[in-house]
Amino acid sequence: MSAIYSRLAIASAAVALLAATSTGALAQKKYDPGASDTEIKIGNIMPYSGPASAYGVIGKTEQAYFNKINAEGGINGRKINFISYDDAYSPPKAVEQARKLVESDEVLLIFNSLGTPSNSAIQKYMNSKKVPQLFVATGATKWNDPKEFPWTMGWQPSYQSEGRIYAKYMMKEKPNGKIGILYQNDDYGKDYLKGIKDGLGAKAATMIVAEEPYETSVPTVDSQIVALKSKGVDIFISITTPKFAAQSIKKVAELEWKPMFILNNVGASTGTVMKPAGFENSQGIISAAYAKDATDPQWKDDPGIKNFDAFLAKYFPDGNRADGSVMVGYDVAQTLVHVLKACGDNLTRENVMKQAASIKNLQIDGLLPGIKINTSATNFAPISQLQLQKFEGDRWVLFGDVMSSEVGG
Repeated sequence: MSAIYSRLAIASAAVALLAATSTGALAQKKYDPGASDTEIKIGNIMPYSGPASAYGVIGKTEQAYFNKINAEGGINGRKINFISYDDAYSPPKAVEQARKLVESDEVLLIFNSLGTPSNSAIQKYMNSKKVPQLFVATGATKWNDPKEFPWTMGWQPSYQSEGRIYAKYMMKEKPNGKIGILYQNDDYGKDYLKGIKDGLGAKAATMIVAEEPYETSVPTVDSQIVALKSKGVDIFISITTPKFAAQSIKKVAELEWKPMFILNNVGASTGTVMKPAGFENSQGIISAAYAKDATDPQWKDDPGIKNFDAFLAKYFPDGNRADGSVMVGYDVAQTLVHVLKACGDNLTRENVMKQAASIKNLQIDGLLPGIKINTSATNFAPISQLQLQKFEGDRWVLFGDVMSSEVGG
């Protein structure tokens, strides 16, 4: 009798082993280049030098955040290996760095590479290689085009959307105003310009009286601002990166010119723009925001800002909490960690994009209340809401409602 029981036990054990093996086969780990049992290799391209070098702190913040994640055990047991290169805000250099990351370093994906010109230069390459160009650090509307470019996804609100919001504000507050626009002469500047014109509609022809483009290679934009003032402009829009944003604020003050002053979000950091330009020169400037300003006293007891401050204290003590770019780096790194955790043991490039396109109402520490991250297979614009703000004293003060800014890609 015991022999029968013994044979039954052996048979049961064999069935159990077979079932376990089958389950194991179903739950098999899947990896593409850049992923393994111990590591996830992430590529990044930043302007650590050149005319947009103020944004380099975004890459430094991301590195610090991934150090935090690694110190806490990594993502599903895997450490992040973050490889970040400088392109000096130069499209040809960006192409060179992207090729190096994909072909030599063999990263799983390129994350949050900065600049509209640089990302435009590598977009076709990344899509032909089927390597995620994920959460790019630019608000150009073109990143929300999953049909044509399924491997490229934006993160921040689109520039065209932001431009439309400013148009709405101008038509309400100064419908007979004369608008003069300073803009960077590339895809970045032209995207904002299109949004403003689309938002103004038929009124664009009468309200916009002057446009002054500038190249990133110029030392100053002073002559453009003098030209705009001479045209009788009483609404001045500065579509600039930090260096030129600070210059535009200083020059307007120097000329004792008092137009309605609108400054685009990516040029509106308290720490790297408003403070160097002089708080006394920055009063009353209008912009839009989607992230909290860590220096704003209204957030002093906010759990998200407490987490942010704890992160800075331990992992990035050199980080300037008054620099909005530090908050951006922190928030976008949190978004990537959410996606990689969702990938589980299926760390293929295809699954990274699938999970990135499946985010539902994600709340990140540094986003304004009411602003959540949502994506889908047909929506590659994770953040589509903004709130207007005015500079008062030494900080930005939010006003009005959170506004949706969706524009089709």
